[in-house]
Amino acid sequence: MVGSLLLGLYDDAGTLHFIGVSASFPMKRRAELVEELEPYRMGDEVFSEHPWAEWARAEAHEGTRLPGGQSRWNAGKDMSWQPLRPDLVVEVAYDHMQGTRLRHTAQFRRWRTDRDPRSCTYDQLEEPVSFDISTVLSG
Repeated sequence: MVGSLLLGLYDDAGTLHFIGVSASFPMKRRAELVEELEPYRMGDEVFSEHPWAEWARAEAHEGTRLPGGQSRWNAGKDMSWQPLRPDLVVEVAYDHMQGTRLRHTAQFRRWRTDRDPRSCTYDQLEEPVSFDISTVLSG
């Protein structure tokens, strides 16, 4: 079954960055996703071409927490991932970005077959309302 979808956005240089996951799927949908995503799976022979192929190296997990590493909540949990060609675009709902990452799990809304994956950049994200906390606290 599919546990979650790994989500990414492109930066101005064309690098695909991991931003979080969408995992709000009922068990039936998780099973359906296996078949639905099969045409996008990258086999071992082309895995090195995936934008996140470096995650397969143990050293990649030393400085940051990446998918495929050990779970901080459950050491026995399978955190492995299957690389997919970055050809799919998904629309998600999210509550907050913390830096360049989603703060919490995003909620799947729909596939966006009308979008080119390379058009998915940080620039498309809604900007949160900006305020100076000192003004709020001194008022």
